[in-house]
Amino acid sequence: MTEARDDIAHDALVLFSGGQDSATCLAWALERYARVETVGFDYGQRHAVEMAARLRVRDGMAKVLPQFADRLGPDHVIDLTGFGAIGETAMTTDRAIEVGVRGLPNTFVPGRNLVFLTCAAALADRRGLAVLVGGMCETDFSGYPDCRRDTINAMERALQLGLDKPSPIETPLMYLTKAQTWDLAHGIGGDALVDLIIEESHTCYRGDRVHRHDWGYGCGDCPACELRAAGWREWLASR
Repeated sequence: MTEARDDIAHDALVLFSGGQDSATCLAWALERYARVETVGFDYGQRHAVEMAARLRVRDGMAKVLPQFADRLGPDHVIDLTGFGAIGETAMTTDRAIEVGVRGLPNTFVPGRNLVFLTCAAALADRRGLAVLVGGMCETDFSGYPDCRRDTINAMERALQLGLDKPSPIETPLMYLTKAQTWDLAHGIGGDALVDLIIEESHTCYRGDRVHRHDWGYGCGDCPACELRAAGWREWLASR
């Protein structure tokens, strides 16, 4: 897990989808930075319910972490629907979720995190926010190449060159399992934060907000639900 670099900045922009990982990252950032803003991306995702989940999680975060409520600044949404249409993946079109010829699930949106980070860096530059925080993880993940720390390091270097200033990208979940992510959230905000993530965050690729499990809402069998559920069970067993 990375640590906030206090010698660089005291403010951050969190890439915030409203899912378990980004919710945990938001809590992590609020604990470390004096000023935190959030940014979401509408790229035409099938699970568009996450755009509503984002607001519920943000509102709930201020209530379950009242000691940090005054640190939570504005939210921003960037329209990337044109980009999302390029890949024609199972994340943006109505098609079965399956593993493709490259060994990646067809929920992989090529270049998504690269575009997200570039847009977030441009917004952060305008807003005067020096650090980006993202929920990318290469431990319990679906194999997406743009979630690996090597990719993030390359983006960090590219942004530093392109913006002519330090552009740190913090990834506090990069080497954590999903069980450890649940544990991190609990360590920051206790049962109240875990309950908020269960009830209001959204991870399911199919956008299912009907079926309620002990780990939250979702279809239960898409890659995102399977990872979240397995991590939940492992965390409960370790407590």
